[in-house]
Amino acid sequence: MAAGRRVALLAPLTGFLLVFFVAPLAWLLSLAVREAEVPRALPRTLAALATWQPDEPLPEGLFPAFGKDLVEGREAGTLADAARRLNYEVNGVRSTLMRAAREAGGADAGTPLDARFFAQVDPALASPAFFAAVQRAKGPVSAYYLLASVDLVRDAQGGIERAPEANRIYIDVLLRTVGISATVTVLCLLLGFPVALLLTQVRDRTADLLMVLVLLPFWTSLLVRTAAWVVLLQREGIVNGALMKLGVIAEPLTLVYNRAGVLIAMTHVLLPFMVLPLYSVLKAIPPHYMRAATSLGAPPPTAFVRVFLPIAAPGIAAGSLMVFILALGYYITPALVGGGADQMLSYFVATYTTDTGNWGLAAALGLLMLATTIVLYAVAHRLSGGRAVAVG
Repeated sequence: MAAGRRVALLAPLTGFLLVFFVAPLAWLLSLAVREAEVPRALPRTLAALATWQPDEPLPEGLFPAFGKDLVEGREAGTLADAARRLNYEVNGVRSTLMRAAREAGGADAGTPLDARFFAQVDPALASPAFFAAVQRAKGPVSAYYLLASVDLVRDAQGGIERAPEANRIYIDVLLRTVGISATVTVLCLLLGFPVALLLTQVRDRTADLLMVLVLLPFWTSLLVRTAAWVVLLQREGIVNGALMKLGVIAEPLTLVYNRAGVLIAMTHVLLPFMVLPLYSVLKAIPPHYMRAATSLGAPPPTAFVRVFLPIAAPGIAAGSLMVFILALGYYITPALVGGGADQMLSYFVATYTTDTGNWGLAAALGLLMLATTIVLYAVAHRLSGGRAVAVG
């Protein structure tokens, strides 16, 4: 009876998560491996290429089938998506495919749609390299987007190799994302630990007031907070003005549209996520532990390191993990405060989703970010002996 009651109580939340979180996430991530555009627009072409190998001559009957697919795909509205997909592998082919479809549709009845016809439109459309790209996109699934997200491509024979140097960006962006997230985590820990410790030492009324100050960022829009930092960190802003009046610097520092601005703004936004888990753990540590260690002859620094920190480790692990995972997916703050060399992986996910419509690569990059988060979470879980999971 009790088990049935628990199931009934959990059912609404479980259903909500499945419908509004798990299902949309699974659908989005599936775009990283799905190939639907080319099969939908070029079915006859793919049928003609069914047994063709890239090192063989192009099969007979390929170009008439290709021409029919172009004409019908243009009329049905499916060709544009296929052209965009093929343009990812064969640069510039999108516009020539659409032009070839127009010319094939307007050609006289006796005009042969052969290799010469398409070569006059664009030699790439009559090349084995183009049709190898068409064949690789035959679906229903492929690893194209997944390979692209880690700077890998397939060669003409289907082997996997590194992308050209000019196109190798995503591994660097991933390392940059992890580096920024780790730096913000360390800064939040250095700033948040003393605050959390102070909250456990003062009177309740003072602690309540300090907690309000800690939670104050939650009451302000993330966009407003980030825009405020853009104003504060300008060369003529309050921060530079105060440092110059104090004699710390002689000339204004460049603190915005660079890595320094990103770290400052992200640390400010994420600091409460470090303080709250730390405070919940430090508050539960009995104060007589430190007094007992001191009475046994341990100097205060030794007692802090040997007694206090091991007990506080679950809070440190939980806060660090929470800040790090949140920082991995940050988009607004680096986009507004950082420069071109400070954009994180989420920026590219947003760009491919909203600007270029490359949902497949956006999903692959999202999957890469999710996999990185899971791996790092597993490492943190192992290093903390499971304490991060227990607190988090």
